[in-house]
Amino acid sequence: MADAHAPERPLASGQSRIDFQTAPARYRHWKLAVDGDVATLFMDVDERGGLFEGYELKLNSYDLGVDIELADAIERLRFEHPQVRAVVLRSGKPRVFCAGANIRMLAGASHAHKVNFCKFTNETRNGIEDLSENSGLPTICAISGTAAGGGYELALAADHIMLVDDGSSSVSLPELPLLAVLPGTGGLTRVADKRKVRRDHADVFCTTEEGVKGKRALDWRLVDEVVPGSKFEDAVTARARDFAAKSRRGGAGQGIKLTPLVRTFSANGIDYSSVTVEFDRAARIATITLRGPTAPPPDSADAMAALGAEFWPLRLARELDDAILNIRLNEFDVAAIVFKSSGDPAEVIAYERFLDANRDHWLTREIRHLWKRVLKRVDLTSRSLVALIEPGSCFAGTLAELAFATDRSYMFLGQRDGDNKPPAALVLSAANFGSYPMSNGLTRLASRFLANPADLAAAESEVGQTLDAARAQKLGLVTFALDDIDWDDEVRVFLEERASFSPDGLTGLEANLRFAGPETMESKIFARLTAWQNWIFQRPNAVGEEGALKRYGTGQQPVFDTRRV
Repeated sequence: MADAHAPERPLASGQSRIDFQTAPARYRHWKLAVDGDVATLFMDVDERGGLFEGYELKLNSYDLGVDIELADAIERLRFEHPQVRAVVLRSGKPRVFCAGANIRMLAGASHAHKVNFCKFTNETRNGIEDLSENSGLPTICAISGTAAGGGYELALAADHIMLVDDGSSSVSLPELPLLAVLPGTGGLTRVADKRKVRRDHADVFCTTEEGVKGKRALDWRLVDEVVPGSKFEDAVTARARDFAAKSRRGGAGQGIKLTPLVRTFSANGIDYSSVTVEFDRAARIATITLRGPTAPPPDSADAMAALGAEFWPLRLARELDDAILNIRLNEFDVAAIVFKSSGDPAEVIAYERFLDANRDHWLTREIRHLWKRVLKRVDLTSRSLVALIEPGSCFAGTLAELAFATDRSYMFLGQRDGDNKPPAALVLSAANFGSYPMSNGLTRLASRFLANPADLAAAESEVGQTLDAARAQKLGLVTFALDDIDWDDEVRVFLEERASFSPDGLTGLEANLRFAGPETMESKIFARLTAWQNWIFQRPNAVGEEGALKRYGTGQQPVFDTRRV
């Protein structure tokens, strides 16, 4: 953790828009080096490169801007470097790995920014774990110096943690004793669930400011390997070679360039090539419209690779992800996100069949996994979500997942008077039944039909069929099917009602209802972030004028309300 004490400032509110698009040539905090089948990500944070004014990123501490670069680098390893078979995470600075989230940034950030910052960093670390589990690209974290707080959380995302045994290098989660907050909740969950650290050892570890070093860190399962300083570099090289040799990643094929997204911003919206975002600020609504393909799929996997980032499913996923992140961090007053689509469902299904036919191609696999992560991002967005399946829409296959991700879906019965658009239709594909698990490990349809697996089987039997509103409602695929008489009023009342409810109550309601069924490490992380960290970040013991987060680094001890709740 780095130093802190700054006046409260809104960060994302009232300041310039946070942009999640970057590229290696613009990195200020990370260096990506590729040597054959091993890539090394060096964390070398520019102290003066903070996303906002009022703090310096000392000791490799980070803010959201640092993590935006890390997330971008991970995506580029997936798509631009398919030959890489192992990744090493390490510091570019001497005697420190990472001091964690910058405390001056946290002390001055708005509540909404703090929580969304924690959410994005956890999604990025989940992405590192997904990189290993599903792309066959394992990660080794080589710690020389201090890995504190979020720095150790970054290490926890790796498959293998190496710690130099030099008498001073250590790992720690000091947020509770120093700041009266939790280590992003992902840190605690990974210590217990992923590394399976004993409860009593974890209790000592998470309440010890100076952390744990050497043999004790190894014995307590906090790291996987402790190496003397004189042998550390050779050991890291050898371990990277071992992991690369055992990687499941095929390594075949030429990578594609993730070219910059083409976006046009206006006062009330954003236009992408295949996505449009419109803001009705008075009604507190953001409408995201996804447009179907304008050309048939290519005739071969090689032709798909030649299209690169312009291949429609890949381009659409990247644009949707950017749109969701923009709403999360720049549009805090939005109460509801409305998903719409336009296009021909048959053309969307043609792309689904193309991806199925080329499922073994590395690029197809990465595109499917990208969609999985983007859809999870939608699931975890603290806004009310609604899908409007109208005449002329193309909620088919992968795009139908957005309808299943929403809190409610409305489907239009028949056609509007004087409208020649084709009636609303929903089309399922094989992808809806396995390609896109949620954080709970189940597909959205399996979660929907948890009470009766026969309903899931009935839906699967309709794969490839064009389902009208009546049939979709009977199958349980939409919430309401409405005709022209009721449509406008029902949708209007729903959106007005949603905007009138307490945002805090809605966040809790939606987070509790979206993830039925089994609990996983991933679902725990975000449930605990929503409930525990969200609450702690509002308590005076942490953020009050006499709280630990505000007084850290001032020489004054925090003053706590000692009553347990």
